[in-house]
Amino acid sequence: MITTHERDTQALLEHVRELVELAKPIPMSASVRVNRDELLDLVDDAIANLPEELRQARWLLKEREEFLAKARREADEIVEAARGRAERMVQRTEVVREAERHARVIVEKADGLARQMRNEAEDYVDHKLAAFEVVLDRTLQTVQKGRERLQVQIPPPAEMIGPDTDGEAAFFDQDG
Repeated sequence: MITTHERDTQALLEHVRELVELAKPIPMSASVRVNRDELLDLVDDAIANLPEELRQARWLLKEREEFLAKARREADEIVEAARGRAERMVQRTEVVREAERHARVIVEKADGLARQMRNEAEDYVDHKLAAFEVVLDRTLQTVQKGRERLQVQIPPPAEMIGPDTDGEAAFFDQDG
């Protein structure tokens, strides 16, 4: 399903291609003249219309880092609280052991949860980046086809045109 942003970006890129296709050629060159400001404006608009998934992916990466930092702080606070508690209960060895075990369990749970969240965030970002890669690949193919169409083609000499033309001049089709 193509989103509005993708459609807008595609329309902008097609307009860029049209500008290049209709541009006046530079004499004795395969290059053409285009209005730089107009072309740059279209490219800027296309960049501004990039899919929302990119912004979401960046946001997810930021959120993941913030979550991991928060989980580490909480884990550190829990471990520190457990140490303080254990020190106060040094006289009772069994209580100290139980507090240390409980702190380890909490830290392991926090580490497991952080690992799970990190994996989920990475999977989501990977999925979004793969989708964006497909969009970029299509765009690249469109640009490459446009550039191929712009390549100068030299028609064959008149003596190489066969007799099947019924005496008429051969029609040169640059796009065909």
